[in-house]
Amino acid sequence: MRHLVDHRKLGRTTPQRQALLKGLAVSLIRHGRIQTTLPKAKELKRLADKLVTWGKAGTLSARRAARRFINDRDVLTKLFKELAPRFASRNGGYTRLLKLNFRYGDQAPLAFVEYLDNPVVPIKKKTPKKSK
Repeated sequence: MRHLVDHRKLGRTTPQRQALLKGLAVSLIRHGRIQTTLPKAKELKRLADKLVTWGKAGTLSARRAARRFINDRDVLTKLFKELAPRFASRNGGYTRLLKLNFRYGDQAPLAFVEYLDNPVVPIKKKTPKKSK
């Protein structure tokens, strides 16, 4: 049984895993949508929702807490000035996971992680041409 197990290890040591999630979180805030493997996406979702919650608080303490995970000043500003007001009326669940196919090389399950109400244009699926 998995009692008191809080997170996925992702096959990495603790500092490597923390650095990976910090980088993914910065990329997600910067771009609004990223593609990664499904287990990484599930862990990132937890962190990304927590960052938006700190952004909504807007206090100095919340900014310092978010600063532990975001080392880019522009991304931190975007979190507090753009994302937090966008989710002001929502009480959680700020991100969405969209499952994709499997990666060609190693068959790892892929997923998109994106913020809800994302202004990014959705990706259209290619439809096969009909033969005559």
